[in-house]
Amino acid sequence: MEIFIAIVLLLVGIALIVKGGDFFVDAASWIAEVSGIPPLLVGATIVSVATTLPELIVSIIATVSGSVEIAVGNAVGSVVANLGLIMAISLICMPGKINRKEYWFKSAVLVVAVLNLFLACFGGAVNESGLHTLSVGLGLVVFELFIVFVAENVITALRAIKHPITAESTGATVEMTANVASEKAEAEEEEKPVAKDKKTVIINILKFLGGAAGIVGGAELLVRYGQQLALLAGVSEGIIAVTLVAIGTSLPELVTTISAIIKKKASISVGNIIGANILDITMILPICAMVSGGALVVPREALLLDLPFCLGLSLIAIVPMLITKKFHRWQGIALIAVYAAYLTLRIILT
Repeated sequence: MEIFIAIVLLLVGIALIVKGGDFFVDAASWIAEVSGIPPLLVGATIVSVATTLPELIVSIIATVSGSVEIAVGNAVGSVVANLGLIMAISLICMPGKINRKEYWFKSAVLVVAVLNLFLACFGGAVNESGLHTLSVGLGLVVFELFIVFVAENVITALRAIKHPITAESTGATVEMTANVASEKAEAEEEEKPVAKDKKTVIINILKFLGGAAGIVGGAELLVRYGQQLALLAGVSEGIIAVTLVAIGTSLPELVTTISAIIKKKASISVGNIIGANILDITMILPICAMVSGGALVVPREALLLDLPFCLGLSLIAIVPMLITKKFHRWQGIALIAVYAAYLTLRIILT
Protein backbone atom coordinates (compact mmCIF):
# COMPACT_ATOMS: atom_id res chain seq x y z
CA MET A 1 0.00 0.00 0.00
CA GLU A 2 2.83 2.38 0.84
CA ILE A 3 4.47 1.71 -2.53
CA PHE A 4 1.17 2.40 -4.30
CA ILE A 5 0.77 5.74 -2.50
CA ALA A 6 4.38 6.67 -3.26
CA ILE A 7 3.90 5.90 -6.97
CA VAL A 8 0.64 7.90 -7.11
CA LEU A 9 2.20 10.95 -5.42
CA LEU A 10 5.30 10.67 -7.62
CA LEU A 11 3.03 10.69 -10.70
CA VAL A 12 1.15 13.68 -9.26
CA GLY A 13 4.53 15.42 -8.95
CA ILE A 14 5.32 14.69 -12.61
CA ALA A 15 1.89 16.01 -13.68
CA LEU A 16 2.38 19.21 -11.66
CA ILE A 17 5.82 19.74 -13.21
CA VAL A 18 4.59 19.23 -16.77
CA LYS A 19 1.50 21.41 -16.48
CA GLY A 20 3.26 23.96 -14.30
CA GLY A 21 6.05 24.22 -16.85
CA ASP A 22 3.51 24.72 -19.63
CA PHE A 23 1.78 27.55 -17.76
CA PHE A 24 5.08 29.15 -16.73
CA VAL A 25 6.49 29.19 -20.27
CA ASP A 26 3.27 30.61 -21.73
CA ALA A 27 3.12 33.37 -19.11
CA ALA A 28 6.84 34.18 -19.32
CA SER A 29 6.57 34.48 -23.10
CA TRP A 30 3.53 36.78 -22.80
CA ILE A 31 5.24 38.99 -20.20
CA ALA A 32 8.36 39.30 -22.35
CA GLU A 33 6.37 40.08 -25.49
CA VAL A 34 4.23 42.69 -23.72
CA SER A 35 7.48 44.41 -22.78
CA GLY A 36 8.28 44.73 -26.49
CA ILE A 37 10.82 41.92 -26.89
CA PRO A 38 10.41 40.24 -30.32
CA PRO A 39 8.92 36.70 -30.11
CA LEU A 40 11.95 35.20 -31.85
CA LEU A 41 14.22 36.64 -29.17
CA VAL A 42 11.83 35.40 -26.45
CA GLY A 43 12.17 31.87 -27.83
CA ALA A 44 15.95 32.14 -27.90
CA THR A 45 16.27 33.26 -24.27
CA ILE A 46 13.35 33.13 -21.83
CA VAL A 47 11.54 30.13 -23.31
CA SER A 48 14.71 28.11 -23.80
CA VAL A 49 15.74 28.53 -20.16
CA ALA A 50 12.20 28.19 -18.78
CA THR A 51 11.70 24.79 -20.43
CA THR A 52 14.63 23.46 -18.39
CA LEU A 53 13.18 24.59 -15.06
CA PRO A 54 11.63 21.19 -14.16
CA GLU A 55 14.99 19.40 -14.31
CA LEU A 56 16.75 22.30 -12.58
CA ILE A 57 14.29 22.59 -9.68
CA VAL A 58 14.20 18.82 -9.13
CA SER A 59 18.00 18.64 -8.98
CA ILE A 60 18.30 21.68 -6.69
CA ILE A 61 15.72 20.31 -4.24
CA ALA A 62 17.43 16.91 -4.31
CA THR A 63 20.82 18.53 -3.65
CA VAL A 64 19.49 20.55 -0.70
CA SER A 65 17.81 17.44 0.79
CA GLY A 66 21.02 15.43 0.44
CA SER A 67 19.82 13.13 -2.35
CA VAL A 68 22.84 13.57 -4.61
CA GLU A 69 22.04 10.47 -6.66
CA ILE A 70 18.69 11.94 -7.63
CA ALA A 71 20.21 15.36 -8.35
CA VAL A 72 22.94 14.05 -10.65
CA GLY A 73 20.92 11.15 -12.02
CA ASN A 74 18.07 13.45 -13.01
CA ALA A 75 20.33 15.97 -14.76
CA VAL A 76 22.35 13.46 -16.78
CA GLY A 77 19.56 10.87 -16.95
CA SER A 78 17.25 13.41 -18.61
CA VAL A 79 19.80 13.89 -21.39
CA VAL A 80 20.19 10.13 -21.81
CA ALA A 81 16.39 9.74 -21.95
CA ASN A 82 16.04 12.64 -24.38
CA LEU A 83 18.57 11.07 -26.77
CA GLY A 84 17.99 7.35 -26.26
CA LEU A 85 14.21 7.44 -26.13
CA ILE A 86 12.66 10.71 -27.32
CA MET A 87 15.08 11.61 -30.13
CA ALA A 88 15.10 7.95 -31.18
CA ILE A 89 11.32 8.06 -31.65
CA SER A 90 11.68 11.23 -33.71
CA LEU A 91 14.35 9.77 -36.00
CA ILE A 92 12.50 6.49 -36.51
CA CYS A 93 9.30 8.34 -37.42
CA MET A 94 10.86 11.26 -39.32
CA PRO A 95 14.23 10.49 -40.95
CA GLY A 96 15.26 12.90 -43.69
CA LYS A 97 17.65 15.49 -45.06
CA ILE A 98 18.68 18.51 -43.01
CA ASN A 99 20.47 21.81 -43.53
CA ARG A 100 23.83 21.18 -41.86
CA LYS A 101 24.37 24.91 -41.25
CA GLU A 102 21.40 24.92 -38.88
CA TYR A 103 22.78 22.08 -36.78
CA TRP A 104 26.56 22.03 -36.73
CA PHE A 105 27.17 24.67 -34.04
CA LYS A 106 24.63 23.43 -31.50
CA SER A 107 25.55 19.81 -32.23
CA ALA A 108 29.21 20.61 -31.56
CA VAL A 109 28.29 22.47 -28.35
CA LEU A 110 26.33 19.45 -27.12
CA VAL A 111 29.21 17.00 -27.66
CA VAL A 112 31.76 19.40 -26.16
CA ALA A 113 29.45 20.09 -23.20
CA VAL A 114 29.05 16.40 -22.35
CA LEU A 115 32.79 15.79 -22.70
CA ASN A 116 33.54 18.92 -20.68
CA LEU A 117 31.21 17.84 -17.86
CA PHE A 118 32.72 14.35 -17.79
CA LEU A 119 36.27 15.74 -17.57
CA ALA A 120 35.23 18.28 -14.92
CA CYS A 121 33.66 15.55 -12.77
CA PHE A 122 36.47 13.06 -13.37
CA GLY A 123 39.12 15.70 -12.69
CA GLY A 124 37.47 16.93 -9.51
CA ALA A 125 38.83 16.34 -6.04
CA VAL A 126 38.19 12.96 -4.43
CA ASN A 127 36.41 13.00 -1.06
CA GLU A 128 36.96 10.72 1.93
CA SER A 129 34.59 8.12 0.45
CA GLY A 130 36.67 7.90 -2.72
CA LEU A 131 34.07 9.70 -4.84
CA HIS A 132 34.87 12.47 -7.30
CA THR A 133 33.32 15.89 -6.77
CA LEU A 134 32.35 18.80 -8.99
CA SER A 135 33.67 22.01 -7.44
CA VAL A 136 32.17 25.44 -8.00
CA GLY A 137 35.25 26.42 -10.02
CA LEU A 138 35.00 23.44 -12.38
CA GLY A 139 31.25 23.95 -12.50
CA LEU A 140 31.79 27.47 -13.80
CA VAL A 141 33.97 26.05 -16.58
CA VAL A 142 30.99 23.88 -17.61
CA PHE A 143 28.61 26.84 -17.19
CA GLU A 144 30.61 28.91 -19.70
CA LEU A 145 29.15 26.80 -22.51
CA PHE A 146 25.66 27.71 -21.30
CA ILE A 147 26.56 31.37 -21.78
CA VAL A 148 27.98 30.62 -25.24
CA PHE A 149 24.83 28.71 -26.22
CA VAL A 150 22.40 31.43 -25.09
CA ALA A 151 24.57 34.15 -26.68
CA GLU A 152 24.55 32.30 -30.01
CA ASN A 153 20.77 31.94 -29.80
CA VAL A 154 20.41 35.67 -29.17
CA ILE A 155 22.73 36.56 -32.06
CA THR A 156 20.83 34.22 -34.39
CA ALA A 157 17.50 35.71 -33.29
CA LEU A 158 18.71 39.30 -33.74
CA ARG A 159 20.07 38.44 -37.19
CA ALA A 160 16.73 36.88 -38.16
CA ILE A 161 14.86 39.94 -36.87
CA LYS A 162 17.16 42.31 -38.80
CA HIS A 163 16.91 40.23 -42.00
CA PRO A 164 13.36 38.83 -42.03
CA ILE A 165 13.85 37.35 -45.51
CA THR A 166 16.12 34.70 -43.99
CA ALA A 167 14.13 34.37 -40.79
CA GLU A 168 12.51 31.13 -41.95
CA SER A 169 15.83 29.36 -42.36
CA THR A 170 17.59 30.79 -39.33
CA GLY A 171 14.49 30.52 -37.18
CA ALA A 172 14.89 26.76 -37.05
CA THR A 173 18.00 27.10 -34.95
CA VAL A 174 16.22 29.26 -32.40
CA GLU A 175 13.37 26.77 -32.21
CA MET A 176 15.86 24.27 -30.87
CA THR A 177 14.88 25.18 -27.35
CA ALA A 178 11.28 26.28 -27.75
CA ASN A 179 8.36 23.99 -26.94
CA VAL A 180 5.15 23.57 -28.91
CA ALA A 181 3.19 26.06 -26.84
CA SER A 182 5.71 28.84 -27.47
CA GLU A 183 5.83 28.09 -31.18
CA LYS A 184 2.03 28.40 -31.39
CA ALA A 185 2.19 31.64 -29.46
CA GLU A 186 4.85 33.04 -31.78
CA ALA A 187 2.81 32.17 -34.85
CA GLU A 188 -0.25 33.88 -33.40
CA GLU A 189 1.73 36.98 -32.41
CA GLU A 190 2.77 37.51 -36.01
CA GLU A 191 -0.92 37.80 -36.96
CA LYS A 192 -2.28 39.99 -34.15
CA PRO A 193 -0.94 42.25 -31.39
CA VAL A 194 -0.34 40.93 -27.88
CA ALA A 195 -3.47 41.19 -25.73
CA LYS A 196 -3.01 43.58 -22.80
CA ASP A 197 -6.53 43.83 -21.37
CA LYS A 198 -7.11 43.43 -17.63
CA LYS A 199 -8.44 39.88 -17.93
CA THR A 200 -5.41 38.73 -19.95
CA VAL A 201 -3.01 40.38 -17.50
CA ILE A 202 -4.64 38.64 -14.52
CA ILE A 203 -4.70 35.28 -16.31
CA ASN A 204 -1.01 35.46 -17.21
CA ILE A 205 0.06 36.59 -13.75
CA LEU A 206 -1.87 33.65 -12.27
CA LYS A 207 -0.32 31.33 -14.88
CA PHE A 208 3.15 32.62 -14.04
CA LEU A 209 2.73 32.22 -10.27
CA GLY A 210 0.74 28.99 -10.53
CA GLY A 211 3.18 27.51 -13.02
CA ALA A 212 6.15 28.32 -10.81
CA ALA A 213 4.36 26.86 -7.78
CA GLY A 214 3.45 23.75 -9.77
CA ILE A 215 7.06 23.20 -10.81
CA VAL A 216 8.41 23.65 -7.29
CA GLY A 217 5.64 21.61 -5.64
CA GLY A 218 5.87 18.87 -8.24
CA ALA A 219 9.64 18.74 -7.88
CA GLU A 220 9.28 18.41 -4.11
CA LEU A 221 6.88 15.47 -4.55
CA LEU A 222 9.11 13.90 -7.18
CA VAL A 223 12.20 14.00 -4.96
CA ARG A 224 10.47 13.03 -1.71
CA TYR A 225 8.50 10.10 -3.08
CA GLY A 226 11.29 9.12 -5.44
CA GLN A 227 13.42 8.62 -2.34
CA GLN A 228 10.61 6.78 -0.55
CA LEU A 229 9.91 4.55 -3.55
CA ALA A 230 13.59 3.62 -3.79
CA LEU A 231 13.62 2.75 -0.08
CA LEU A 232 10.39 0.71 -0.22
CA ALA A 233 11.28 -1.11 -3.43
CA GLY A 234 14.82 -1.83 -2.27
CA VAL A 235 16.53 -0.15 -5.23
CA SER A 236 19.00 2.71 -5.25
CA GLU A 237 17.99 6.34 -5.63
CA GLY A 238 20.15 6.37 -8.75
CA ILE A 239 17.87 3.87 -10.53
CA ILE A 240 14.78 5.90 -9.64
CA ALA A 241 16.57 9.07 -10.78
CA VAL A 242 17.58 7.85 -14.25
CA THR A 243 14.22 6.19 -14.93
CA LEU A 244 11.09 7.65 -13.32
CA VAL A 245 12.51 11.06 -12.38
CA ALA A 246 14.56 11.62 -15.56
CA ILE A 247 11.81 10.48 -17.92
CA GLY A 248 9.20 12.39 -15.90
CA THR A 249 11.06 15.68 -16.20
CA SER A 250 11.66 14.98 -19.92
CA LEU A 251 7.94 14.75 -20.68
CA PRO A 252 7.82 18.30 -22.18
CA GLU A 253 10.36 17.21 -24.80
CA LEU A 254 8.30 14.05 -25.44
CA VAL A 255 5.14 16.12 -25.94
CA THR A 256 7.04 18.42 -28.31
CA THR A 257 8.32 15.42 -30.28
CA ILE A 258 4.87 13.84 -30.62
CA SER A 259 3.39 17.15 -31.76
CA ALA A 260 6.22 17.66 -34.25
CA ILE A 261 5.73 14.13 -35.62
CA ILE A 262 2.02 14.80 -36.13
CA LYS A 263 2.82 18.09 -37.88
CA LYS A 264 5.76 16.52 -39.76
CA LYS A 265 8.25 19.12 -38.51
CA ALA A 266 11.40 17.12 -37.81
CA SER A 267 13.66 20.14 -37.29
CA ILE A 268 11.52 21.42 -34.41
CA SER A 269 11.53 18.03 -32.68
CA VAL A 270 15.24 17.29 -33.00
CA GLY A 271 16.23 20.91 -32.46
CA ASN A 272 14.23 21.10 -29.24
CA ILE A 273 15.94 17.96 -27.91
CA ILE A 274 19.46 19.18 -28.76
CA GLY A 275 18.82 22.58 -27.19
CA ALA A 276 17.23 21.10 -24.05
CA ASN A 277 20.17 18.72 -23.63
CA ILE A 278 22.71 21.53 -23.86
CA LEU A 279 20.89 23.44 -21.14
CA ASP A 280 20.58 20.35 -18.93
CA ILE A 281 24.30 19.58 -19.20
CA THR A 282 25.70 23.11 -18.92
CA MET A 283 23.38 24.65 -16.34
CA ILE A 284 21.97 22.15 -13.84
CA LEU A 285 25.01 20.50 -12.22
CA PRO A 286 27.08 23.72 -12.03
CA ILE A 287 24.20 25.39 -10.19
CA CYS A 288 23.79 22.34 -7.95
CA ALA A 289 27.52 22.54 -7.15
CA MET A 290 26.97 26.13 -5.95
CA VAL A 291 23.90 25.13 -3.93
CA SER A 292 25.75 22.20 -2.33
CA GLY A 293 28.07 24.64 -0.59
CA GLY A 294 31.31 24.03 -2.43
CA ALA A 295 31.49 20.62 -4.08
CA LEU A 296 28.83 18.34 -5.54
CA VAL A 297 29.55 14.65 -4.98
CA VAL A 298 29.34 12.71 -8.25
CA PRO A 299 28.07 9.14 -7.72
CA ARG A 300 30.34 6.43 -9.13
CA GLU A 301 27.57 5.16 -11.44
CA ALA A 302 27.17 8.63 -12.95
CA LEU A 303 30.88 8.83 -13.73
CA LEU A 304 31.30 5.30 -15.06
CA LEU A 305 27.92 4.76 -16.77
CA ASP A 306 25.69 7.82 -17.11
CA LEU A 307 28.17 10.30 -18.59
CA PRO A 308 29.96 7.83 -20.94
CA PHE A 309 26.61 6.61 -22.30
CA CYS A 310 25.46 10.21 -22.58
CA LEU A 311 28.52 10.98 -24.71
CA GLY A 312 28.07 7.83 -26.79
CA LEU A 313 24.40 8.59 -27.52
CA SER A 314 25.31 12.17 -28.47
CA LEU A 315 27.86 10.91 -30.99
CA ILE A 316 25.40 8.39 -32.48
CA ALA A 317 22.76 11.10 -32.86
CA ILE A 318 25.04 13.81 -34.25
CA VAL A 319 28.11 12.54 -36.12
CA PRO A 320 26.30 10.59 -38.91
CA MET A 321 23.95 13.55 -39.40
CA LEU A 322 26.79 16.03 -39.82
CA ILE A 323 28.63 13.73 -42.25
CA THR A 324 25.69 12.68 -44.45
CA LYS A 325 23.50 15.81 -44.03
CA LYS A 326 20.51 13.67 -43.05
CA PHE A 327 18.96 11.84 -40.14
CA HIS A 328 18.66 8.08 -40.64
CA ARG A 329 16.09 5.67 -39.25
CA TRP A 330 18.92 3.34 -38.24
CA GLN A 331 20.20 6.07 -35.90
CA GLY A 332 16.91 5.99 -34.02
CA ILE A 333 17.04 2.20 -33.76
CA ALA A 334 20.67 2.37 -32.57
CA LEU A 335 19.78 5.01 -29.97
CA ILE A 336 16.98 2.88 -28.51
CA ALA A 337 19.23 -0.21 -28.48
CA VAL A 338 22.01 1.65 -26.65
CA TYR A 339 19.48 3.18 -24.24
CA ALA A 340 18.11 -0.30 -23.44
CA ALA A 341 21.66 -1.56 -22.85
CA TYR A 342 22.31 1.42 -20.58
CA LEU A 343 19.22 0.78 -18.45
CA THR A 344 20.08 -2.93 -18.23
CA LEU A 345 23.64 -2.23 -17.08
CA ARG A 346 22.43 0.44 -14.66
CA ILE A 347 20.05 -2.00 -13.00
CA ILE A 348 22.53 -4.92 -12.93
CA LEU A 349 25.54 -2.96 -11.68
CA THR A 350 23.78 -0.69 -9.19
